[in-house]
Amino acid sequence: MRKSVFIQSVCILLLGAAALAQTAGQTHISHTTEGLRGVSAVSRDIAWASGTHGTYIRTTDSHTWIAAQVPDAAGLDFRGVVAFSASEAFLMSSGSGDLSRIYHTADAGQHWQLQFTNTNPKGFFDSMVFWDRTHGIVLGDPIPDESGKLRFELLLTDDGQTWTQIPPAQLPPAVEGEGAFAASNSCLAILSKGEASTLDPNIWFATGGKVARMFHSSDRGQTWQVFDTPILHGPDSAGIFSIAFRDPTHGVIAGGDYKHPDQDGPDLAFTNDGGKTWTLSQIFPQAFYSAVAYDRRSKDVTLTRLFIVGPKFIYDFRLPQNPTRISPPRKSEFRFNALSPYPSGGVLAVGPKGTVATVP
Repeated sequence: MRKSVFIQSVCILLLGAAALAQTAGQTHISHTTEGLRGVSAVSRDIAWASGTHGTYIRTTDSHTWIAAQVPDAAGLDFRGVVAFSASEAFLMSSGSGDLSRIYHTADAGQHWQLQFTNTNPKGFFDSMVFWDRTHGIVLGDPIPDESGKLRFELLLTDDGQTWTQIPPAQLPPAVEGEGAFAASNSCLAILSKGEASTLDPNIWFATGGKVARMFHSSDRGQTWQVFDTPILHGPDSAGIFSIAFRDPTHGVIAGGDYKHPDQDGPDLAFTNDGGKTWTLSQIFPQAFYSAVAYDRRSKDVTLTRLFIVGPKFIYDFRLPQNPTRISPPRKSEFRFNALSPYPSGGVLAVGPKGTVATVP
């Protein structure tokens, strides 16, 4: 694999005052050292990210990041953010019971509306995605239904304001010890506007723990199929952490064991039949991957570009070539959790201690 560092091909934005990275003569500060796990790139200039202690950050020029905190939310961990403009964004917090919530702003964070609070003490939100600004879905860990069977929790909105649970009986039962990972807001996937027709009916989500499975609905959650995958699983720290689909048939899953990030796979697999079967990647060695995403310009299967994030690197795949491994300086504290592709190509990545990085 070819290796490079964050000097020319990558612009690192350290969101703190201790150390700064410089690319093309530019230095960028966003005044936070919180851990970031949610990120949403609206355009090359406009983006939001979210993280610990009720924190969110936003930029409107790709250089200057402004950090803020949702009022009365210092105890929340915002693992997911979906933004539609410099003014409008949704935040999802992850945590047991009422620590899992959904917020919305339409005025760049001047006011936040608490739209939903999980009242089930065993509930735990993992991921949030939107087809458009009024149609979205949130995935939560399995909770017992009326019969005591464990089933994943899924909430839908059709107006961008109210959230309704998909009837649990419509989902296949979860396996004891099966769950989803809120590591990068990417264990849930749809085809949003621009990748397919508006309100494409496909929904996929991936699991880990005792099993590593793929759940798929082709009718917006009314019926479901579930498929086994070959990704590493067994411990509660292992499984599929991220899933992405380029179109209804071509997709990728990535994961591993976050407690043993240097352990070899199988941690990466591809499908060309919508998730029914998966072929393991031949990349060797492998490691723990927390997030994966297609370049949003990857429409042609022969020109596919793919980004994968691990704690200490970003892989830039231009299939079928081997990936370029992009790593921060050896002694730096830059680490990565999540990513969001830019509409014009490239990717925005975030991580612990306020790290933000861009790959053009």
